[in-house]
Amino acid sequence: MVRALVTGGCGFVGRHLCDRLLAEGLDIVCVDSLKPRTGAKHPALWRRPSKHFIFLEEDCRSFFETSSQRFDYVFHLAALVGGRMTLENETLLVAEDLSVDAALWRWAGCNKPGNVVYFSSSAAYPVAFQTEEMQTALSEEMISFERPLGVPDLSYGWTKLTGEYLMKLYVERYGGRAIAYRPFSGYGEDQDIAYPFPAICQRLVKEWGAAEVSVWGSGRQRRDFIHIADCIDFIWQTVHRLPTGTSMNLSTGGTTSFIELAVLISQELGWSPEVAGTTNRPEGVFFRCGDTALQQRFGLAPRISLQEGVRRSLDYLRVEAAAYV
Repeated sequence: MVRALVTGGCGFVGRHLCDRLLAEGLDIVCVDSLKPRTGAKHPALWRRPSKHFIFLEEDCRSFFETSSQRFDYVFHLAALVGGRMTLENETLLVAEDLSVDAALWRWAGCNKPGNVVYFSSSAAYPVAFQTEEMQTALSEEMISFERPLGVPDLSYGWTKLTGEYLMKLYVERYGGRAIAYRPFSGYGEDQDIAYPFPAICQRLVKEWGAAEVSVWGSGRQRRDFIHIADCIDFIWQTVHRLPTGTSMNLSTGGTTSFIELAVLISQELGWSPEVAGTTNRPEGVFFRCGDTALQQRFGLAPRISLQEGVRRSLDYLRVEAAAYV
């Protein structure tokens, strides 16, 4: 049986990834410390018991220190992320991810798993290309350790950039196989409200009928929203095909402003409020969009439109609300 280790497997992306791997017939060891404010949920809340799924409530760093198990895949999602407020106000907390990633690569160098899949981030891209003036689609080759690097987005971006550099060393110096994915603004029905998509959905549901609603920042900032189901599908379709040492975007190639997203959600709710920005809340970079040329070479294209994603999320919220009535 093919075995996969999934660190951070109880988080938003990890839960969906574990479900897909189980559907594909893999045995899974899921390691997650269930830290508060990470969006992690105990497996008892999102899946049925299975002999093919082992959960260890443990910091992956301690797991790496003691385990020499053999895995065909290692999907490394363990990280402290949080929403924009965490990234901007708790930068040293987020920098703890450096030690998490270092533990992974040290362990991989000693144990040589079949394929290490490192989850990087669009935050690793230079912020100079993400301004209102530049508005550049971010392509994978913009990050190259063979030439000068731009400044990434805060400590989280530096951490992910460092993780990708350690991947490069692992591939070149240790002969291991490893690839990385750079997710853009992934979203889905069960995402933690620290992230903008579910937060805006919940706010509009609660404030239905108000003349005016607000979004963070100017509201004009634009993001490349991609549904979690498309992210997971892109990963599974390319995990065996990407050349070792390669990083790939998980993106749609299109952007939506926070105001436009709020308008779309309110329309689905049958309502047309004015949408304004909240200038005392962080905005982040102005424009973040992923180039999709590499994805297209693998025949990848998103199947779930933003409108469909909004409908699914609102339906999910309705079901949740009904459960508490």
